[in-house]
Amino acid sequence: MQINYLGHSSFRIKTKTATLVTDPYSPEVGFKMPKVTADIVTVSHQHFDHNYTEGVAPSQEGGKPFLITGPGEYEIKEVSIHGVSLYHDNQKGEENGKTTAFVITAEEMVLCHLGDLGHTLTTRQQEIIGEIDVLFIPVGGGKSLDAGKAAEVVNQLEPKIVVPMHYKTPDHAPRFAKLAEVDAFLKEMGTAKKELDKLILSKSELEEKEMEVVVLENKV
Repeated sequence: MQINYLGHSSFRIKTKTATLVTDPYSPEVGFKMPKVTADIVTVSHQHFDHNYTEGVAPSQEGGKPFLITGPGEYEIKEVSIHGVSLYHDNQKGEENGKTTAFVITAEEMVLCHLGDLGHTLTTRQQEIIGEIDVLFIPVGGGKSLDAGKAAEVVNQLEPKIVVPMHYKTPDHAPRFAKLAEVDAFLKEMGTAKKELDKLILSKSELEEKEMEVVVLENKV
């Protein structure tokens, strides 16, 4: 399995049988999505910086990516996806509505993309999400988790690999000025910045890992 960061909250996940793209974003973010194709696209919520599905081309000519925009259980091309309803704030959705976390199982590994999660998890929510190998988590604050709350959620789920997302970069548009940079989260986690241009994963390698934070560079 190969994982590339496309920027903001978007990743490309390539398995032996399928390619999945999470939360494609509009150029209004301040930079353009790389040109990518996918068999599956997940959208955590209907905001311009997470639902720009026209930015993803189909893997097969004449087809369309299978689009998942909410809770439910799906099986596409040997990839299992469980959409879990959560909140975009810490007021049970009263301020910003809901977001969907996607638990993705492929090649005997479990990944979880938390969308724009805005709260720590209840015991029941932790049970529904289950054991996670790779966690994609918002860390920049604003309307989603800040660095401190993100660190709490990491401790709740105890993944093998933590990949931060939704944090400020020099390329972001001024409207994202309130987002914190990724360094604030790394400080909360007590870890140095480990940057990679991609993640190459196998089940056997993950079994031997202790938790680590990986900052993926936007290089596709």
